[in-house]
Amino acid sequence: MASVVKINVLTVPAEQREVLEKRFASRAGTVDGSDGFEWFELLRPVDGTDRYLVYTRWRSEADFEAWMAGSMRGAHKPAEPARGAEGGEKPKPAATDSTLWSFEVVQSAGPRNTAQG
Repeated sequence: MASVVKINVLTVPAEQREVLEKRFASRAGTVDGSDGFEWFELLRPVDGTDRYLVYTRWRSEADFEAWMAGSMRGAHKPAEPARGAEGGEKPKPAATDSTLWSFEVVQSAGPRNTAQG
């Protein structure tokens, strides 16, 4: 069975980039222990576009769907307001748009082991 890759394409205005990156940093490690999880990367644009890519790789579509139905909801819950904060308003999203791309891994390669003895 081939792994599956999910790429969430987030449109993020320049003034919201730091907010987005801090939110992901504060949730670091929340997906790592999920059954079937294989890889995560947050990719910052460098070529003048406003689109971040959130890359995740899963053992199967079923593993991804189980994460979406379960622990993903907790990982994407807004942080609790600071003590003494009035109103407890939900923070506005850093992204103005989101599209999910889905792929099946057909071929992959990693670095060759070049250990010298």
